[in-house]
Amino acid sequence: MNSTRHKGLALTILALSQLILALDYTIIFVALPSLAADLGFSANQLQWVISAFSLAFGGFLLIGGRLSDLLGRRRMFIIAMGIFGLGSLLGGLADSQLFLIMARGLQGIGGALLSPATLSLIMSNFEEGPERNRALGIWAAMGGVGMSIGLLLGGVLTSFIGWEATFFVNVPIAVFVIILAPIMLVESKAAAVKRHFDALGAISVTAGMILIVNYLIQAPVVGWLHPSAIIPGIIGVILLLMFVVIEKRTKDPLIPFRLFRIRSLTGAAITAALFSASFGTLYYFLTLYTQEVLHYSAIQSGLSFLPLTISAFAGAKLINKMLAKVGAAGTIASGMGLGAIGFMLLTQLSEHGSAWGIIPGTVIIGIGQAFIFTTMFIAASSGIDMKEQGVASAIVSTGQQIGGAVGLAVIMAIISASLGTNATLETMEPSDLTGAIHMAFIIDAVIAIIGILVSFLALKQKNAAVMEAGSLQE
Repeated sequence: MNSTRHKGLALTILALSQLILALDYTIIFVALPSLAADLGFSANQLQWVISAFSLAFGGFLLIGGRLSDLLGRRRMFIIAMGIFGLGSLLGGLADSQLFLIMARGLQGIGGALLSPATLSLIMSNFEEGPERNRALGIWAAMGGVGMSIGLLLGGVLTSFIGWEATFFVNVPIAVFVIILAPIMLVESKAAAVKRHFDALGAISVTAGMILIVNYLIQAPVVGWLHPSAIIPGIIGVILLLMFVVIEKRTKDPLIPFRLFRIRSLTGAAITAALFSASFGTLYYFLTLYTQEVLHYSAIQSGLSFLPLTISAFAGAKLINKMLAKVGAAGTIASGMGLGAIGFMLLTQLSEHGSAWGIIPGTVIIGIGQAFIFTTMFIAASSGIDMKEQGVASAIVSTGQQIGGAVGLAVIMAIISASLGTNATLETMEPSDLTGAIHMAFIIDAVIAIIGILVSFLALKQKNAAVMEAGSLQE
């Protein structure tokens, strides 16, 4: 097999891994109502289907890169894909709420280990220069493609096969990748890798966040001071404090806290959390609106997101010009501002409305989403030493994942009175659900406005426009 064809197949394998990770982020949303009906999830409980994945992904992402360096990138890639595929298989077979939530957590762990291994393999399997840049471009594009087609594919699979298919679809791809990876990918390890990795830190931060999110989910139902809610919540806070102590004392911390002295990185991490807490929760609430209020099928619900997808692609074309004119802070602030406008437009949705009413708000949000997503990673890399670029990127990704889980829990806690304590999706009145969704979009708009302030306070830098535009085009 010639070198060009071999590298083409290697890139196909790595691109497929990025595709299914991105696909898995959105494919589940349009399946949520069907899944809830089958397994008896209440509106509050249903958010665990999203949060279990995000918390596991965010908690173990930082350790994923270290394990790849220690065990070998190709070996870790195969192990991680196996874990992700197993989680997908178990998710499709789930016949109870707990089983499904555990499967989603396993998917998240697999994704957290897979993502850094994939990126490292691109660096080691493709020569620096045009070849590597092309590979990185295709790999990154698969993320956008996966998120875009995930909603539509989720609708098709749920409508014609069932929600289980949104999990099973990952399994043959995972098997295909695992079979070909040993043949097509070259193994590599870090030249001088440290043998220690901070497993205790990863476990403490993940467990702490899970218990805090559990408190936010359970407290509106049983009472904010009820022992069954507050005791696990207090334990969660203690675990997070332990994480800080562990990180300060360990020789090789998951998160070097000294990096947070760099204002651009801190601002980018906060921005990522706010972005995911607002823009990321849109899919959840808009799915509830289309399927439970408008009574659309899963495939119709998936199609209703198409304008957002198209506008996000269009917005991506404008990023270079935005960065050149207003820099990273201005680009992110513009994206957050567009998001706030879009969310407020969505508060005008009616229980007797149609998909046409969704279009203005989602189109504006899609453009804003494109402005923010790429730029927050560019901002994170500013002023960071080259050897710590990977850690900086992982910190932002962790903020994004955890921000989404916590954001959804906080929003649901705030509007729980409107939804009812133990109401299931099937028993909610459309008018009550519409009002609760309006409240969610108002909260999203407020979070986006906070994002505007953060972008100017933490990301504003001298000569940022020229620096950031150059960074993107390299």
